[in-house]
Amino acid sequence: MKFTLSWLKDHLDTDASVDEIAEALTDLGLEVEDIVNPAEKLKDFTIGKVLHAEKHPDADKLRVCNVLTDEGETQIICGAPNAREGITVVVCKPGMYIPGLDITIGVGKIRGIESFGMMASERELELSEEHDGIIELPSGEVGDKFIDWLAENEPSKIDPMIEIAITPNRPDALGVYGIARDLAARGLGTLKTHDHAPVPGDFDCPIKVSIDEDTLDGCPLFTGRVIKGVKNGPSPQWLQDQLTAIGLRPISALVDVTNYFTYDQNRPLHVFDVDKVEGNLRVHRAAGGEKLVALDEKEYTLGAGQMVISDDNGPESIAGIMGGQDTGCTEDTVDVFLESAFWDHVQIATTGRALKINSDARYRFERGVDPEFTLEGLERATQMILDLCGGEPSEIVIAGDVPNHNRAYKLEPARVQSLVGMEIPEAEQRQTLTRLGFRLEGNMAHVPSWRPDVQGEADLVEEVARIASLTKLEGKPLPRLSDGVPKPVMTPKQRRQQMARRTAAALGYNECVTYSFIDQASAALFGGGDDATMLANPISSEMSHMRPALLPGLLQAAARNQARGFMDLALFEVGPAFHGGEPGEQHMLISGLLIGRTGHKDTHGASRPVDLYDAKADAEAVLEAIGAPAKVQILRGAREWWHPGRHGKICLGPKKVLAVFGELHPKVLAEMDIKGPAVAFTIWPDEVPLPRKSATTRPALQQSDLQAVERDFAFVVDADVEALTLVNAAAGADKALIEEVRVFDEFIGGSLGEGKKSLAITVRLQPSDKTLKEKDIEAVSEKIIAKVTKATGGTLRG
Repeated sequence: MKFTLSWLKDHLDTDASVDEIAEALTDLGLEVEDIVNPAEKLKDFTIGKVLHAEKHPDADKLRVCNVLTDEGETQIICGAPNAREGITVVVCKPGMYIPGLDITIGVGKIRGIESFGMMASERELELSEEHDGIIELPSGEVGDKFIDWLAENEPSKIDPMIEIAITPNRPDALGVYGIARDLAARGLGTLKTHDHAPVPGDFDCPIKVSIDEDTLDGCPLFTGRVIKGVKNGPSPQWLQDQLTAIGLRPISALVDVTNYFTYDQNRPLHVFDVDKVEGNLRVHRAAGGEKLVALDEKEYTLGAGQMVISDDNGPESIAGIMGGQDTGCTEDTVDVFLESAFWDHVQIATTGRALKINSDARYRFERGVDPEFTLEGLERATQMILDLCGGEPSEIVIAGDVPNHNRAYKLEPARVQSLVGMEIPEAEQRQTLTRLGFRLEGNMAHVPSWRPDVQGEADLVEEVARIASLTKLEGKPLPRLSDGVPKPVMTPKQRRQQMARRTAAALGYNECVTYSFIDQASAALFGGGDDATMLANPISSEMSHMRPALLPGLLQAAARNQARGFMDLALFEVGPAFHGGEPGEQHMLISGLLIGRTGHKDTHGASRPVDLYDAKADAEAVLEAIGAPAKVQILRGAREWWHPGRHGKICLGPKKVLAVFGELHPKVLAEMDIKGPAVAFTIWPDEVPLPRKSATTRPALQQSDLQAVERDFAFVVDADVEALTLVNAAAGADKALIEEVRVFDEFIGGSLGEGKKSLAITVRLQPSDKTLKEKDIEAVSEKIIAKVTKATGGTLRG
């Protein structure tokens, strides 16, 4: 939205400077995007007078002039045909920047004679395109500032132009009058009132108007009148200057009047040439397929349901967007039909987008105009046309009614403090709303018709705070909820996630944050991909399902990295996975992925392919960091995406699984396009028991001062018996006394026979209350032998 300072002052009595107005507008929510002030580039130029002029001795078209300036007489070479003795000119001294030429002038020598500056033309100062000669001023004293002369004699040429950004909720600011209203409410001046008297009609309108029944929701009100005997020529200079300053091209008096009201009052209008209209005008919906050449000289094909204005020949205007070329006004127009209507903003926006038309009328109607100004805008425009073009007006014809947008909301002064945090006296709040056009009846504020954005009590508070200025807000600390040291903000589960991230990062992993959505094929590999977790409106086919685990996303990230040459990877993620589509059907996971080798190749051979023991060690480190018990069981039986013989479940019991580690199934790696060995772990942090006592410090170290005892056992078992089964059986013989069980030897063949093997274990016994005696050790040994024999079917090797 563009306007000039003089245009604003037509509605606002103010002495504020351009900078003060710009600052206030931005603070009011009408952000200033640009200020073009012609006076800034002309402030250094002064007025001079040519005392003497003679022909250049070496050039027929050049003249040597003696010019009187504020610094005395100076010599200037000039080639303008009107350079002569006695004229008052605009002097450009050496060192000044010439905007029209984009140069800084200096002392020059032309055909052997020095020139100390120049006398400017209008184009050289970007005042107009006139460059046939230098500027001749009819008045002015030598040494006066040229901008002072312009301000007194031709103020339009140095009128500052301000451009503001309009948010979609402020259509009232699409008129200069609406902007002036906001500034007046802020206290930057007084809003001027313009008396308006209806223009009486001299005859019945020969053109009738109607609205089809199915179109009343899109056009509830259509008004107009005929004006006979107008003289459509150029508009007056003041109107041309205002339109030119905001980037509009003056066309003719009739068209310029409609453009003026579009920007001045946010009231788009349209004029039809009566001699080109056949019959009456009808507002209706297009059947589809009709064609219309609009004022932009482009042909548009109308879609079914789009609103049009038609005469007996067919569509003549795209309703609320752009008129038709066939009925447009020209210099020969004598009789016009002036139209003012109110259109539904949603339907105007839909039609404009479909036809790809951008016009000032569409821009305003799709944001909302004042419905109650429809008739008043018609009356004011009629008077302006009569003043500029003459003519004789008819009676007004009206179809439909002004839509009822009346609404009122309760003004509660205390809500300003609770919603905004500002203390504004009630009297000031009421005065602010009154200045903005609200009508107050007790505590009820009736919303003006030009403010469709005000839809509740909170909007009243916003208006009061906006005018008072949100820059007056003072930051205040929130009150303490309790005395002393505040309680921790993070929950125990959040602290576990934080510790898991820190530990994984310390182990050398890189954290990934992947999408919670994956493709159906990847989800199916990890037990998901069913209808319960399918998205109703996915972003793409590759993000169609909620992830059942974190490993699919990590594997996809690893595949992308391997495709770019990064073969050795350590990735982890902490986040939710989903076992259903209902609220709450999700669980928190911590997953890590190792691919490739443990490090770079070196001469000492320290680098090796990663294996399941790397994943086991890292999983145990993360479990320890989040507070899992030290004594756990390692079991088999994980899901199908783990390698059947190279994985383990870390459990507190057969049904209490804390984590899974191991190699991923080769079929999964092939499906996910992963190259090289890949091991991983997944931890369920919510399954880790919370400590019975919460404390901010670690518990005291429990260290036994009694001697530990180790005993070795060798068992002959079937060759297919897993060492893990034997270790778990031995550890379960006496959980209070047995601290550790580890395998230290495996023997196959020899005297054991076919299908047998020998597994040797060391059992460490740690007493806590008394020193173990031989009989105590023997009793525990018998329990171990019995447990292992029962679990594996093996025998103690003799």
